[in-house]
Amino acid sequence: MNAERRPMLAANWKMHKSVPESLAFVRMWSRRVAEGAALPDPTQVELVLCPTLPALWPVAGLLDAMGVAVGAQNVDVGTEGAVTGGVSGHLLAEALATHVIVGHSERRRLFAESDAVVAAKAAAAFSAGLTPIVCVGESSAERQAGETQGVVARQLTAVLNAVPEGDGRLVVAYEPLWAIGTGQGAVPADANQVAGWCRALIAAAWGPAANRVRVLYGGSVTGDNILGFWHADELDGALVGGASLELESWLAMVRTVAPAPSA
Repeated sequence: MNAERRPMLAANWKMHKSVPESLAFVRMWSRRVAEGAALPDPTQVELVLCPTLPALWPVAGLLDAMGVAVGAQNVDVGTEGAVTGGVSGHLLAEALATHVIVGHSERRRLFAESDAVVAAKAAAAFSAGLTPIVCVGESSAERQAGETQGVVARQLTAVLNAVPEGDGRLVVAYEPLWAIGTGQGAVPADANQVAGWCRALIAAAWGPAANRVRVLYGGSVTGDNILGFWHADELDGALVGGASLELESWLAMVRTVAPAPSA
């Protein structure tokens, strides 16, 4: 963790929770905070919750009062037009989103999003004033073949060539495909090494501006292992999936990485 960069803890709910369920979660979270549950100073730790698209607007209205940012899970290229089912970055921003996940492995795998498409979506996020959380990571076969560095470099280079050079909003999330939803997360040392590779690549392209880019780890992050990633030198936080769906689990992670200030 670098003191110059504000760490981020982001929750990706994927295709879970209806609108009422999402609102119930946030209202209970707010109630627990009022009762003394940890909620970090937003200038010290950035919390981001990424609900389903239908819940984006109503959830944002509640989280704003808590100082918690809201992100979308996907963005489409363009501002408006004949794109059935498309949601532009500008529409997301109007729904009070400030962040958006781009290029998650599930989007790459299930929707055949290429590196070029992911790069275009990252650029669209920047254009709309959103903070893109760009996911990169290798498959199990690529890892076993020793191709992790090359795969991550290819994915990240496409994005760096498409977005504004040196823009400090860029967030990179290393999410190895073999760790997502499997319970077999990377060890902090391995994740830290990949984050270092990412930072070196960004530095080669952007120079000192690379110091402002945050690199997260995601992939079976839980309350039991998050501290190891949180304190890794090259990492700046975590992108959490399934473990963020249950309130007590989420509260435990928030408490672990950002304990409430002492009285």
